[in-house]
Amino acid sequence: MTSSASLSGSHLRTYNTIFQHPVSHNLEWRAVRNLMGRIGEVTEELNGNLKVVRNGRTLVLHPHRAKDVAETEELMALRHFIEDSEGAPAGAPADEAHWLLVIDHHEARIFRSEMRDAVPHQILPHKPEDYFRHAHNSKDFSRGREKPDPSSFFEPVARALQAAGRILVFGTGTGTGSEMEQFSAWLGRHHPEVARRVIGSVVVDENHMTDGQLLAKARDFYLAAGAPQA
Repeated sequence: MTSSASLSGSHLRTYNTIFQHPVSHNLEWRAVRNLMGRIGEVTEELNGNLKVVRNGRTLVLHPHRAKDVAETEELMALRHFIEDSEGAPAGAPADEAHWLLVIDHHEARIFRSEMRDAVPHQILPHKPEDYFRHAHNSKDFSRGREKPDPSSFFEPVARALQAAGRILVFGTGTGTGSEMEQFSAWLGRHHPEVARRVIGSVVVDENHMTDGQLLAKARDFYLAAGAPQA
């Protein structure tokens, strides 16, 4: 089966739309059908449903007459199927897999760090409804906008890391100006079982590094840390 890491063009755009946060409500069924055919085996059943098989996992899709995937539940089912059926590289137990999280105020990107040219799982920060209200004299209130609830950004990132093995975190800045440090502290409080698998946090100038350079730096870190290589 085709790995998500090898996707490009329209297949990659559809993949990124499926994993976009906040969720997209502008995802065409035709694009989903094409992506499923690229990464798995698709058969059409007599009732019109589509059966997708990938790495021993099965998903049944119920296409509607509408051209778009409109329901959040349907989109989440697609996410979970892709994640569950991705499979670890040969010879790499799940608990020994190497992952890289690159996080800043604009987005979080999650890579399998041993995969060259890997396609990241992208998570975007807060929707307007994720902002919680404060009194106007609060230190968290500025320029007419309230401070966002950190869980609205960090929780989807933590969930995406639940099945990860060892985790390396890259970010910019230090202290309260660093989303990486804020996330690490939040993770220790809310998901200690995931926090225990974080083997390091590194400040990088990610805006001037390509994905390939970030992945190479992550592999070098794992090698220097003595982590078994996948």
